[in-house]
Amino acid sequence: MNETANMPVLDIDPYATENLLDPYPMHERMREAGPVVRLAPYPTVVACARHEQVHAVFNDHATFISGAGVGLTNFNLETPFRPKSLILEADPPLHTQTRAVLSRILSPKAVMQIRATFTAVAEKLVERCVEKGTICGIHDLAQIYPLKVFPDAVGVGDDGRDNLLVYGDLVFNSMGPRNALLARSAERMGPVTEWIMSNCQREHLRPGGFGDQIYQAADAGEITHEQAPLLVRSFLSAGVDTTINGLGNALFALAHHPEQYAKLHADASLARPAFEEALRWESTAQTFYRTAVRDCEIAGVPVAENTKVLCMLAAANRDPRKWPDPDRYDIERRPSGHVAFGAGIHGCVGQAVARLEGEVVLTALARRVKRIEPAGQHTRRLNNTLRALDTLPLRLIPA
Repeated sequence: MNETANMPVLDIDPYATENLLDPYPMHERMREAGPVVRLAPYPTVVACARHEQVHAVFNDHATFISGAGVGLTNFNLETPFRPKSLILEADPPLHTQTRAVLSRILSPKAVMQIRATFTAVAEKLVERCVEKGTICGIHDLAQIYPLKVFPDAVGVGDDGRDNLLVYGDLVFNSMGPRNALLARSAERMGPVTEWIMSNCQREHLRPGGFGDQIYQAADAGEITHEQAPLLVRSFLSAGVDTTINGLGNALFALAHHPEQYAKLHADASLARPAFEEALRWESTAQTFYRTAVRDCEIAGVPVAENTKVLCMLAAANRDPRKWPDPDRYDIERRPSGHVAFGAGIHGCVGQAVARLEGEVVLTALARRVKRIEPAGQHTRRLNNTLRALDTLPLRLIPA
């Protein structure tokens, strides 16, 4: 480590395989080195791993913009591989306009209207898993459930939904460097992009679903008809992978903390807190970037215009300055203020739906399953941005 302009420089690559497999030692090094650090492999980037600085950057959208991309690539200097997201990679006033439409479509009232359907699907799926006894928590539950309920709510047809997994993998890998993970994702794309954009068109969306409601907003003049399919695409690229991994990580946490699952089994009303704590403890999205729009400071440290700022969400969510005993998974903790969904004006617009999915699945499990036990060694699916499991063998002991 050395000091450059009052900023520690660490020889750390967040995208190295060992750090993707086990990021927590890296997170601790970054947090303890200082509020802002440089990473030797990425000299144009500064990184924040403490909660206070990550939260501050996310909440200063005028200084730290999203329109230059929320990944490593600077869209002010390079062309993105696909048209920019009108919600994730946009700044006011465009972001204000598009987010208002999505926020209305995904309002608390809308979420209440889908709750009964989401609950019924969760209960039926958990029942099937209990009958099997030994399952893969990913392929039998965490993956199947969001692939069913969320595209149904958007209004996407049943055929080809596995394309959403391939597309999401590419989108989140593209937020890192041009490494082997990104290359492998790109190789798998084939006809996937065509399927995605085809299913963003109005004629392929069920009337009344979230996707159709975006086109209704275009009819009303709130957005243009050219913007509508790109907003539907935002649903499809961000609304499945993140929830799959959030559910998978929650199952992993509960299987490896039997005393916590016992509390959940005894009191199913802890399902929402159990999911929320899992988001903090094992953050689905590990990193997002912002770009400094002018010369500025973070925690008193100078940051030059056009610098990419790497916000380490997962490190912030285990910052001992914010959380007592942060490495402990505790479903009775109320982890208010975690940044698993981001923060500020770009906080995840679909987080209410994700929370609903987590809550109803864990509620169904709590009522039907006495214990969840590991039934073998889990494996990880490496991704430049996501904390993901590929397999999670579990044994479900019925209540």
